[in-house]
Amino acid sequence: MKILLTGATGYIGKRLLPVLVEQGHEVICCVRDISRFNPPSSLKPKIKIIQIDLLDKDSLSKIPLDIDAAYYLVHSMSASSNYKSLEQQSAINFKNALNNTTAQHVIYLSGITNEIELSEHLESRKIVEDELNTGNYSLTTLRAGIIIGSGSASFEIIRDLVEKLPIMVAPKWLNTKCQPIGIADVIKILSKTLLNKTTYNQNFDIGGPDILTYKAMLLEFANVRNLKRQIYTVPVMTPKLSSYWLYFVTSTSYKLAVALVHSMKVEVICRKNNLNKILNIKPIKYHKALKNAFAKIEKNQIMSSWKDAYISSGINSHISEFIRVPTFGCFIDQRKQKFKIRENCIDKIWKIGGQNGWYHSNILWEIRGYLDKLFGGVGLRRGRTNPDALQVGDALDFWRVLYADKQEGRLLLFAEMKLPGEAWLEFKIVGNQLEQTATFRPLGVWGRLYWYAVFPFHGILFRGMLNKLTKAER
Repeated sequence: MKILLTGATGYIGKRLLPVLVEQGHEVICCVRDISRFNPPSSLKPKIKIIQIDLLDKDSLSKIPLDIDAAYYLVHSMSASSNYKSLEQQSAINFKNALNNTTAQHVIYLSGITNEIELSEHLESRKIVEDELNTGNYSLTTLRAGIIIGSGSASFEIIRDLVEKLPIMVAPKWLNTKCQPIGIADVIKILSKTLLNKTTYNQNFDIGGPDILTYKAMLLEFANVRNLKRQIYTVPVMTPKLSSYWLYFVTSTSYKLAVALVHSMKVEVICRKNNLNKILNIKPIKYHKALKNAFAKIEKNQIMSSWKDAYISSGINSHISEFIRVPTFGCFIDQRKQKFKIRENCIDKIWKIGGQNGWYHSNILWEIRGYLDKLFGGVGLRRGRTNPDALQVGDALDFWRVLYADKQEGRLLLFAEMKLPGEAWLEFKIVGNQLEQTATFRPLGVWGRLYWYAVFPFHGILFRGMLNKLTKAER
């Protein structure tokens, strides 16, 4: 079958794609920015990639007319203040485009929307479902609550809270109940629902067997990690204070924190349905989902992470727009140094950031990350998905990977921190030297003042980092 997969670069899409290919389907991968899509080489002969934007009707003409089914796995809850109307328009455009194809079935992954009063985030999901439900195809909506898996937003936020805070004074919404589900079960349900006529024109809540409060989820996480944690809930935290609490303690963005806080005030418990029986699936318990996530982390087998999505930084541009580093009107700090062992130097470059740090004056990098958080930026807490591998589009602390070719020995990063301008950091092997180049394109007078203010620190940061990168290690 020919299957259209939207959100192919997203957390769910990256994990669903190999399953669909293994099942023998021809998959048409829809991406907003083709430069970000790096599927495994084993999948490339079996997929087709098209670059579309659901808000651009003309781009949707690239969708093949002879598709059999489609997955709708896109949402933009923190990309814009008016994301609800953007989500609705995206759904309308998608529906109209599919009406011109031979698609029989559309599967939409949504959120549990059983309460009368919904958060803006969950309300937008319901609006999308209503729009998709008016198409000429059969729609199956799968409504999930908290998804637990290595790299998922929910898992990483819980991890940040538990591992960083021995004692938590938390908002009262921690007593709200929810029904978490493991990512492996989500992928099974998505794949087994495909073209299953028993599921046509229905919606199903999907969740694991446990109904837990958010507080219980945090404490169980602590139990799995053998950590002693105390949690006290207080009724005085407003949604705004709660959002700041999440933002500063975890790696989430502020806009995402706001959306999550408003959603967490609403119970997300599954209605009874027979989907597990239809698909012959028995979802695993929350404890087992946590164990599975840590097993993947320990083996460096994280297939996808929410941090690599644009949602983690609020960026809306294609990264390809920044891959040509400008020179006119820019401040440039370039340093060169010979290395003794090429492979050793490149390996260090590819391990930079995250838990490995920046090799020199890490305290200064941490201070810069904290200041970035104070001004509404992403800070350093995003880290990196894989400790020794980088791909185009990956998040790397407060940078985004624009170009990464290990054989060539070139890594280009674009800054997503809050800046009065735009910044690039490039590492490039030229002969027997490493060229390390920091480029800053200032925005107005404040941009120029910023450059002169931080320039004295460049000698400490960049010279020290260059020395470490080029030093031979036994």
